[in-house]
Amino acid sequence: MKAYVFPGQGAQFVGMGKNLYEDFPEAKVMFEKANEILGYRITDLMFDGTDEDLRQTKVTQPAIFLHSVILAATLGKNFKPDMVAGHSLGEFSALVANKALTFEDGLRLVYARATAMQKACEAEPSTMAAILGLDDAKVEEVLKGIDEVVVPANYNSPGQLVISGSFKGIEIACEKLKEAGARRALPLKVGGAFHSPLMEPARVELAAAIEATEFHTPVCPIYQNVNARPFTSPEEIKANLVAQLTSPVRWTQTVQNMVADGADTFIEVGPGTVLQGLAKKIAPEVEAMSA
Repeated sequence: MKAYVFPGQGAQFVGMGKNLYEDFPEAKVMFEKANEILGYRITDLMFDGTDEDLRQTKVTQPAIFLHSVILAATLGKNFKPDMVAGHSLGEFSALVANKALTFEDGLRLVYARATAMQKACEAEPSTMAAILGLDDAKVEEVLKGIDEVVVPANYNSPGQLVISGSFKGIEIACEKLKEAGARRALPLKVGGAFHSPLMEPARVELAAAIEATEFHTPVCPIYQNVNARPFTSPEEIKANLVAQLTSPVRWTQTVQNMVADGADTFIEVGPGTVLQGLAKKIAPEVEAMSA
């Protein structure tokens, strides 16, 4: 069975999507529609901007979404998912690809989400760090003993967990986790503490936008970040999308559950190859490739 997976923030690169725009007439139409919806030429930033341009949350998220969704559209009849999942932002790409959301509504929601998250980051400066080589349970235990906002944010693969919180919380956590045996504790260059309680203002804002958007029954289940389980009910999908902003991304568990339900091939749709690498770490027996 084929599982199509869609990347999140961090997979962007200058020039992303340019080949799609030039090689596929339907891709060009979708990119131009996106420029119209957003009110500025995001294609200029994607194709010829700078790394700095692409690092702004309000640009990064729609850019990755567009690359992923338009790439899926160019696959045409070859795109036959048995199940889908997306890492954080990638959940929106997955929902457009499996027909739960229209392209236009998906883009509007991603832009609303990105703008709300950027505002939350500016209001409460915060950050994230990657913890390598330590058991998930040990990381959780250490974080509970810290009297600052710092929580697990991304369960990426066994031995790779990203934490999220205040600058002070992350600094203390990195020290304590290294003392506890972590091989590395790397602060990340991100705009803020995604998937933590510090995103609560963004969650409230996104909830209103999601509630006002029509969702459809998808063509296949989506395994959602908040609990790694498959969903097809539009109402449940919406609730999980809202909860995702302040909850951890359970990617390790998502891949494990997809494999348990029959997935033997993981196809990454979008920029980068991060999710293929994670799939092989989590389930070495599966095939993993780019779309």
